[in-house]
Amino acid sequence: MTWLITGGAGYIGAHVVRALRAAGEETLVYDDLSTGVADRVPSDVELVVGSTLDRALLDRTLAGRSVTGVVHLAAKKQVGESVERPLHYYRENVEGLRVLLDAVTEAGVRAFVFSSSAAVYGMPDEAVLTDGLVTEDTPCAPMSPYGETKLAGEWLLRATGRATGLATASLRYFNVAGAASPELADTGVFNLVPMVFERLTAGDAPRIFGADYPTPDGTCVRDYIHVADLAEAHVVTAQRLAGAAPGTDLTLNVGRGVGVSVREMIDTISRETGLGTAPEIQHRRPGDPARVVASADRIAVELGWSAKRDVPEMVTSAWAGRLRR
Repeated sequence: MTWLITGGAGYIGAHVVRALRAAGEETLVYDDLSTGVADRVPSDVELVVGSTLDRALLDRTLAGRSVTGVVHLAAKKQVGESVERPLHYYRENVEGLRVLLDAVTEAGVRAFVFSSSAAVYGMPDEAVLTDGLVTEDTPCAPMSPYGETKLAGEWLLRATGRATGLATASLRYFNVAGAASPELADTGVFNLVPMVFERLTAGDAPRIFGADYPTPDGTCVRDYIHVADLAEAHVVTAQRLAGAAPGTDLTLNVGRGVGVSVREMIDTISRETGLGTAPEIQHRRPGDPARVVASADRIAVELGWSAKRDVPEMVTSAWAGRLRR
C-alpha cells in the first residue's frame, strides 16, 4: 500500500514514516511545516507542503499518487493553548479532519489511522477504572478543548467508516518521549521531558505545575511511551487495516500501563543526565487531570503489540538528541 502521512515531518510523524518504510510500505508526507521540520523527511520520500484544510491540494495529492491508506497525525496539541484558543483548535483538528476525510473517501482510500489521545478520558473517576487503569471502555470526559477535538475526531471518523466502508483505527496515545535516533528527537518544548531539559541546560530549576494533586507525591501521574514503540504500533495498525473488511473500526490505547509521576520523571532525568536541581512548584495548569494510566490489554490482544522500552531509555535517547542540537 501507499500511505499518506499527514504531519509526517513532525516529531512523531517522522518516526512513523521510518517505521512504515522499514516494514516495506510506500510513504508520502503531507505537512504544513507549522511545527514539522522538512529535514526530518527522508530524501527519497516526497513531501507535499500544505494544510489539511486545503481541499484542492489534498485532491491533487491523492489523485496523482495512488494513495491507499492515510495515517493522520497533523493536529494542534497543546492543552493550555487549546483553552486559550478553542476556535483555532476546533478549526485545525476537527474541520481539518472533516476536509481530509471528504477528500480521501472520494478518492477511494481504503484505510485510515487516526492520532487520538488519552486526553479524551479527562480525569476518570477511580470507581470506573479497571485495577486503576483506563480502558477503551472508560467513559470519555475531556477536560480541555484539545481533548474535545480528539474525541470529536473519533466520532467523525467512526461515522465516516460506517457510511462509506472506510476501515478505521483511533489510537489513543499516552505521553510520548524519547527518540529512535538523535536527529529525530523532539525539538519542541511542549512536553515534559524537553521542557525539563530546556530548564536544566539553562541552569534553571525544572517546573512542576501543581504539587497538590490526589496522588502519592502530589504531582500528576502519567503513562509514558517511547516514540519508537508508538511508531511500531502505527505499523501493526496500518497492516491490520490494509487487510481488514470494509467498515472495520478499532479504538486502542497505546501506552505501557505504568504510572510515573512528574516528580519521578524529573528525578529520572536528573539521574540520567547528571544535571539536577530542586524543582520549582507552580500553580496547576488548566485542563491537567491528576492521574491517567493506560490499560494496554486490548492492543495486545487485537494486534499482538506491546511496548518494549522503559522510562530511562526514553530519557537517555531524548537527551542524546538534545546534545546533538
